[in-house]
Amino acid sequence: MKITVDRSKCTGLGICESLSPDVFEVDDAGELVLKTDTVPAGILSDVQEAVAGCPTEALRLEP
Repeated sequence: MKITVDRSKCTGLGICESLSPDVFEVDDAGELVLKTDTVPAGILSDVQEAVAGCPTEALRLEP
């Protein structure tokens, strides 16, 4: 699965980073950095939780 970010919606709160730190990171400038744009094996549920927990709905998973 591919992870996409709508940068116009992302506010850099870091909820995704706390739920799935292997994939998401908020840098010192408050910008979201994707460590990978595909879901690594074994952590799909963490990434799904991060996507669902995004308060601005900036994250999506695509097949």
